[in-house]
Formats: sequence, structure tokens, C-alpha cells
Amino acid sequence: MTTRVACLGDSLTRAQFSVDYLDLLERRRPPGDVRIDRFGVNGDFAHNLLQRLDAVVADPPDVITVLIGTNDARASLDGYPVEQAVKRKKLPVRPSAGWFQECLEAVVARLRAETDATIGLLSLPVLGQRLDGAAAQASEAYSRMIAEVAAGHGVPCLPLHERQAEELRRADPPPVPYREVTPAATVGVLVEHAVLRRSLDAISRRRGLLLTTDHVHQNSRGAALIAEVVDAGLSTLST
Repeated sequence: MTTRVACLGDSLTRAQFSVDYLDLLERRRPPGDVRIDRFGVNGDFAHNLLQRLDAVVADPPDVITVLIGTNDARASLDGYPVEQAVKRKKLPVRPSAGWFQECLEAVVARLRAETDATIGLLSLPVLGQRLDGAAAQASEAYSRMIAEVAAGHGVPCLPLHERQAEELRRADPPPVPYREVTPAATVGVLVEHAVLRRSLDAISRRRGLLLTTDHVHQNSRGAALIAEVVDAGLSTLST
């Protein structure tokens, strides 16, 4: 029997700027084993995801995975354009750790109340490439909050951050300093990819990055780790 899976998230799930982990996930499963629905919106914060759950609860799937919080974590870093994000995403308040956790709590509470789906929250991918850097530490801190929310609601937390951190420690890539992703930088990646026909992996290599193209969006290696973690979780979530 086919398992219907709804994957909720931000640009990593939308996959316009990242390698598509949903496609990689589907390839890992036997043909017809899963039907995956994509609910990813570029730039979303946990608050934005909370506002668009109607489409999910209107036709509930069997399994729901939630990968949200990367933008919330980025907003805690020096250099992130908070005011622009507040306007662009129509946020009612400035992003904060406490507000993120509150919004994620509300997401899980509604999904549990209005669907019979099995729910899994993913910890965040590692921001940047230096595990001792402020960006990676922010993604780790927000991942701990995700684990707390999951534990409080009795749902699994799928260990993406832990898996990516393990990969970075094992590979020991160059300690490329974190740079916040600007709209111009995103357009630059799109130009390299769509116009110059460079693969996202080639862009990563040129920049000395192991898992991402720009410290945030995933290359094939980073996306494969997301697919791996979700795939392992599905074996539990869909039973």
C-alpha cells in the first residue's frame, strides 16, 4: 500500500535553490511505496508555516515531516537582514528563539488535533561549515528547541543536524567562513546554475563547501543526508 507523505518546510523543501531531497527520498523507496506532497515555501519562518496548514489538514496524509527553522536560526545571527525579512514575510514580531518555539508548538498541536497523521520533526541542517562557528551553533541551538517540542508532544525528532555534523567532522572540509545569503547571492547561484550550466555540486566545489552551495541551500551531498534521515524515519513513522 502506498504511504502518503506530506513534507512541510521552507526553501530546502521547495528545492528551487537546493538539490531536491524529496526526489532523492522517492528514489530510495521501492516504486509506488510512497507518494510525496511538497509543502515548501521559500524564506518561510515557523510562523509562516503555521499560517498555511489548511492545505495539509484539508486532505491529511499518512505521515507528515516538518523541516522548518533555518530562517528563524539565521535571523539570530549578526548580519541577517531582519527588518527586510519581517516586511517580506509579513511577520507580526521580530523573530526570536522563544517565538520560534511557540510557533512550532502551535504547528505540531494543530497537526495532531486535526489529522491522524504520524508526525516527525527534523532537526536543522548545519548552517555554515565551521561547527565551532556562530552559524552552526545557532542551527544546533534551534535544533535542541525542535527536539524539546517533539518530546513535549510525543513525536519523533529525526536527527538531521546530528547526521550532518557527523559528516562534517568525518570529512574535515576547509573552514570556510560563514557568509549570510543575500538576494544577490541567491541570484548569482541561479545564474551560474541556469545560465552558465554549472551544477549545484560544481558551485559548491568552487566555493570549498561540502554540503551546501552557499552555507544554507543544499548540494547533492547535503540533500542526500536529509533524504537518508527521512527515509530512516519513515520506516518507523509509517508503521
